[in-house]
Amino acid sequence: MVTFGPDEVGLVDQSSCAGVRADLKSCLLNSDCCKKERKTPRECLKLGTVPDECLQLRQSFFECKRSLLDNRRRFRGVKGY
Repeated sequence: MVTFGPDEVGLVDQSSCAGVRADLKSCLLNSDCCKKERKTPRECLKLGTVPDECLQLRQSFFECKRSLLDNRRRFRGVKGY
């Protein structure tokens, strides 16, 4: 059995918004809509039956992706993780 320390575990995806994306994904998959009603995360987001935390993470992910297209980010940095 192999165990990893907290410093050794990381995301496979190393893109700028990977941390926010992973948090959003886990939040959606752990919501009652996906678990109990057996719907996809996309359907749950469209219906709006997800917790407020997931909606806030969705907005953060949107802001992170939008900042990648913003030319001013050279001076301000990338939003997100």
